[in-house]
Amino acid sequence: MRSDDSARRAGSVPDDPGRDTTGATSGDTSGAPLGVPIQRLLFGGVYGTVLASSLASALDDDSGHPNPGYDALWILVAAVAAAAAHGYAHAIAHWSAGGRKATAETVRSVLTEWPLVAAAVPTLFVLLGASAHWWSESGGINAVLVVNTAALFGWGLWAARAAGQDWAAACRVGGVDVLLGLFIVSANALSH
Repeated sequence: MRSDDSARRAGSVPDDPGRDTTGATSGDTSGAPLGVPIQRLLFGGVYGTVLASSLASALDDDSGHPNPGYDALWILVAAVAAAAAHGYAHAIAHWSAGGRKATAETVRSVLTEWPLVAAAVPTLFVLLGASAHWWSESGGINAVLVVNTAALFGWGLWAARAAGQDWAAACRVGGVDVLLGLFIVSANALSH
């Protein structure tokens, strides 16, 4: 066994989720859809939700003609780029100096970042609804921030429960995640 393999199994490799508190290895996919380790699902959910909220707030500009369809496109592009960059960086962090090259393992690492993109989907739907004139862009951005802040609570709650925490502790973790959403909401309000 190579030293980086043993380090990865011990959870000491950068960005390796290692073992969760239930003793499951980083390859544990119980409770996670499409064979993605639960740690990557939860990471992608929180990261994608924060990314989509931040971008939606930044793209909500009072000057010029509102274009929520354009905003939705750029949020999707940013989510896909962030997922690809994270998956690729995760893969190359495990390359040895001896020269592990880009392989199918690297492609798999990039593809397992789909939860980050999936977490941006509610934001995309709301902005596309604004593009279809179901509501205003500003109303859509406000809805995105509320929905995504609630989603952050859910991601925190799920993560804590998956780690074996009781409901009270899980709600506290969800509350901390809500602070991320409230930070974005506050920054959006202060920027206008």
